[in-house]
Amino acid sequence: MPYELLSPNSNPDDLRQKKCALAIMAKAPRAGKVKTRLSPPLTLEQSAALNICFLRDTAQNIAEVSAAGQAAGLVCYTPVGEEAAFEGLLPNPFQLVPQRGDGFGERLMAAVEDILGVGYGSACLIDSDSPTVPAEAFRQAAVELAKPGDRVVLGPSNDGGYYLIGLKHSHPELFADIHWSTSSVFAETVAAAQARNLEIVTLLLWYDVDDAATLDVLCAELLDGIPPKFTAIHGYTAEHTRSFLQTLRRGGS
Repeated sequence: MPYELLSPNSNPDDLRQKKCALAIMAKAPRAGKVKTRLSPPLTLEQSAALNICFLRDTAQNIAEVSAAGQAAGLVCYTPVGEEAAFEGLLPNPFQLVPQRGDGFGERLMAAVEDILGVGYGSACLIDSDSPTVPAEAFRQAAVELAKPGDRVVLGPSNDGGYYLIGLKHSHPELFADIHWSTSSVFAETVAAAQARNLEIVTLLLWYDVDDAATLDVLCAELLDGIPPKFTAIHGYTAEHTRSFLQTLRRGGS
């Protein structure tokens, strides 16, 4: 069954006002279009298959957090027209929101505006590269954004970026003049928030899987039970990803 498609023209829903939208920023998982920096060591087909596992695990994690009733799961996707690529990958009642805008910062800001515009009380944008983020990070983000007052919630990545940004109101300055895909993204975003006296809530530190080195970290975590070096916390179980990595380790495809 196709997922509900939300757009800037969708009618606001009062039932969403008390919920935090936990939205995965994702590309349609097509070979050669996603996770290309993982090839090598993986083939482009394996990289796309792993990306599907990441998406399924992150969505399942969000669905479990959302079951308490304070949050809802979404996927903010690109390109428009590839909605069918997500069929069968997401738990119900996930919704799809098309990305719009040219640059990455524009797309993030537009996603926040569109999610708030259809009635959600707050919006968290979550990357699709961190399948083992502990569920507690998502729960804390929703709780913090439900409190009175304005704030930004940030989940820092150990590469200097962030795996989550959460807002209750539109703040375009948090996405302007940021040097995306660099080790200064988190620091620049914090500085932009501080310049506007915006309260900042920082979640636990985690990591993205972008290349061979971070793929090794993921394999150590999921297959060998070794947490990332920067933490003693065990991450989300990510069973789809774990199963796929086990197949790769055995020499499967």
